[in-house]
Amino acid sequence: MNSTKAVKEDFRRFVIEVEPRLSYALAAAYGVDIGRESTADALAYAWEHWDTVRSMSNPGGYLFRVGQSSARRYRRSGPLFPEVSNDRLPDIEPRLPAALGSLTDAQRTAVVLLYVLEWTEREAADLLGVDRSTVRRHRDRGLAKLRAALEVVKHA
Repeated sequence: MNSTKAVKEDFRRFVIEVEPRLSYALAAAYGVDIGRESTADALAYAWEHWDTVRSMSNPGGYLFRVGQSSARRYRRSGPLFPEVSNDRLPDIEPRLPAALGSLTDAQRTAVVLLYVLEWTEREAADLLGVDRSTVRRHRDRGLAKLRAALEVVKHA
C-alpha cells in the first residue's frame, strides 16, 4: 500500500473509532443540528492537520474542543432539542427538552453522556479532556437543576 493510501486508511479507521462518540458529545452539548455541523468541522480539521492530530495522546478530546469552537459559529436562538411529540408521551417528560436546554453546556453534556448514552465517567472525561471529578461535578449540578425544573424529589 503506498503512503497516500496508508494515510487515508489510517484516517478512515480513526474516524470510525472517534466520530460516533464525538458527534454524540457535541450533540449533547449543542443540540443535534449544531452537533452534526461541528462534528463535521472537527473531522475536517483533523484531516487537514492529520500529522499533528494522530500523534496526540487524546485526539478525540482535542477534536471535541475544535468542535466546541466551531459550534459557537452555529449558535442559534431557540430550543436546542425538539419538543416532545404527543405520540412519545408518556415515555418522555414533555418539559425535559426545555429543562435540558436550561443547563450549561458542560452540565448538559455530562448528564446526557452519562444517563442517556450510558457512558462511564472515564469515557466522558477522556473525550471531553477533563478529569472524572469535573464530569461528576457537572453531572451533579446538572441533575440538581433538572430535578428542580421538573419538580422531582430525590429520595435517599
